Amino acid sequence: MVTTSSGATALLAVALFAVPVAAQTNARRPMTWMDIQETSRAGSWKPSPDSKWMLYTVSTPNWEDAASYSDIHLVSMQQGLPSHRQMTFTENKNETSPAWSPDGSWFVFRSDRDATGSGHQDQLYMMHPDGGEARKITAAKDGVGDFRFSPDGAWLVYRAGKSGKQQLWRMAVADLPEASPEQLTRNMAGVDQWTFAPDSRSIWFTRPDTVFQDDETRREKKFTVDIKNDVTPLESLWRLTLDSKSEQAMAQDTTYSVSGFEVSPDGKWVGFTGSSGKRYERNITEERLYSDLYLLDAGAGSIERLTNNTEVGEGALSFSPDSRMVAFSAPDDMTRYTMTENRVYLRQVDASGQSFKKLGTAYDGSVSVGFWSKDGKTIYFNDGIKVTNELFALDVASGMVTQITHERAALRVDRDTDTGSILVDYSDPMTPPTVFAVAGIDQVADRKSWVQLVDANPQFQHIALGKEVEVEWTSTDGRKVGGVLVYPVDYQEGQRYPLIVAIHGGPASADVLGFNGGYGTQVYASNGWAVLRPNYRGSTNYGNKHRTDIVGDYFTLGYDDIMTGVDHLIAEGVVDGDRMGVLGWSAGGHWSDWILTHTDRFKAISSGAGTMDWISMYAQSDVHRNRQFYLGDGVLYDDNFDVWLNQSPIKYVKNAKTPTMIHVVEGDPRVPSPQSVELHMALMTLGVPTELFMYPGHSHGIPDPRNRLVKSVAEQAWMDYYVLGKGQKFQWREVLSTLDPEKGPDVVSADAGRGR
Repeated sequence: MVTTSSGATALLAVALFAVPVAAQTNARRPMTWMDIQETSRAGSWKPSPDSKWMLYTVSTPNWEDAASYSDIHLVSMQQGLPSHRQMTFTENKNETSPAWSPDGSWFVFRSDRDATGSGHQDQLYMMHPDGGEARKITAAKDGVGDFRFSPDGAWLVYRAGKSGKQQLWRMAVADLPEASPEQLTRNMAGVDQWTFAPDSRSIWFTRPDTVFQDDETRREKKFTVDIKNDVTPLESLWRLTLDSKSEQAMAQDTTYSVSGFEVSPDGKWVGFTGSSGKRYERNITEERLYSDLYLLDAGAGSIERLTNNTEVGEGALSFSPDSRMVAFSAPDDMTRYTMTENRVYLRQVDASGQSFKKLGTAYDGSVSVGFWSKDGKTIYFNDGIKVTNELFALDVASGMVTQITHERAALRVDRDTDTGSILVDYSDPMTPPTVFAVAGIDQVADRKSWVQLVDANPQFQHIALGKEVEVEWTSTDGRKVGGVLVYPVDYQEGQRYPLIVAIHGGPASADVLGFNGGYGTQVYASNGWAVLRPNYRGSTNYGNKHRTDIVGDYFTLGYDDIMTGVDHLIAEGVVDGDRMGVLGWSAGGHWSDWILTHTDRFKAISSGAGTMDWISMYAQSDVHRNRQFYLGDGVLYDDNFDVWLNQSPIKYVKNAKTPTMIHVVEGDPRVPSPQSVELHMALMTLGVPTELFMYPGHSHGIPDPRNRLVKSVAEQAWMDYYVLGKGQKFQWREVLSTLDPEKGPDVVSADAGRGR
């Protein structure tokens, strides 16, 4: 048996939680790719004002439409699953964004149930939790966006209008559902972000300073050229006084654009993020670079600039419950762009000009501001520890960090802003994503006190799953490295199995003990494969050194970590070293390309959105400072070409021998498709078996569920053919028969194998 971490026994016990024991012993069928595609997803948790009930949505895939449709569900937070009820049942329509009325006797939601034609315009509806027909309460011409009840419960305010020109409207709650809407804002530019002041007397919002009418007109006239880094308007922060419906610009400056804000609980302060006023800095996609934090005194109107760090990305400001303290998270090194672990920075709100105290410095992980304790003495946050995600507490006075939960699972603990309810998003190797309620933060560590509220995918109780454990090994430089190992279903000790090495993206990420994580590993387990998901150097969850060891030499240590992990599994007798494949997407694709050009130990590779040439990638991609940091923290065009080329797989592509399938989205902005085209051309020229699948879209992931299915089925067929020596590589019948087992093979029988 493979050597695992000391928590493996606990993992197996925890994995059975929320899955009936009888279901563990009954015969189960293998997992398929369609099981993954048809997985429902729950979200939008909304506890009632008295925290007795929770509304939430379940999004269910509709394969014929290649879309998902949401309905609203209700559950008792004390009784849990047995009390669950589905509240809406519209076919091929969406009900989203449930929100309780101030007294908790009814709720409001958005829906396109009455929409006709394209556009899926949403309106607002109200409904009682004991059932009955929903009643429509808005008829906005261009549909309704987000909405909120005022803190005093008197008003329902919503945003409506054409995209980019949405304005705020209000209705008296006492007059619903017959209330007449009243328009609150009027401007050529639309309201962007908005929220109520705590006293309900005003609304804070952001809005562009200008409207580029000619640009709108040219698009209407079908001049659809995409101008990269085009001029975009600055945004300002405004306050709308509801009694007079008068607007006042509170933060308007040509040196910054307001990109996010937070109002203190007492309403006296507003913290906001100001992005650079310079066009090219403001339009970059690397989150929060070229922005700083500001503090506005709402009464006096004065603004204090809190940070001035150029390329350092700070998190948003967060106020303590008593509004006396303000905090934010940012890298430990605040002098330059780094990927070091974050710390929390804290000071009194009214201490203008004073420096921030740095908290959490002794913790070898990232500290952030999740939510405060009621007394303001503790900040809670979620972080990863090796192959788990846990809840931590940061003591405000001492700056010390304490781990609260110790689950062999992936969890995230949050507190509902309106009610204070504690909710735990949870999954483990045997439990699909679900949510638990906990009576108080002091009981989160007591697993017996959790009440399960959601089971969106009960069908998985009847599907066979491979055992999933933490595994650790020693790399070439003596460092302890870990990851997740998924055993084949019905694993027999002493028998060697084919291996898939599934490499996560990021690289600042980590594989954890969640449900069917990363590339559908349980489908491979159902087909007799072992799957290794290594947390190679560059990954999070193992401390700052583990995360930054790859800086200046991107691939070497990560490659060694992956290969020594493979050697460990072979030495332990789990893996057949002559039957191995590797796959990955994004950073996982980068490492797949490096493996391709540095070893022939694998029989097949699938490279997804991987880089070949860092030099061309730098200009093609939408992130640049990140590349500079990893490749050596030097500007590419400043005589660093050799440094970047030496870390590029293309330099070593003549060594490639492994059959390689390549997948990429044509308009991928993060790892652009020319990188994959470059690899495909090189392999064709070298005579290495290869296929390139280019999917439509303009995203870093495959947007269409049909094409995600194609990628998965084709990838497995590639592995089966070259690693196991079975099948005929990818054939369309394999996809079509998955959709319709009776008709699929007949549809393609005339073309089967043609062109192979």
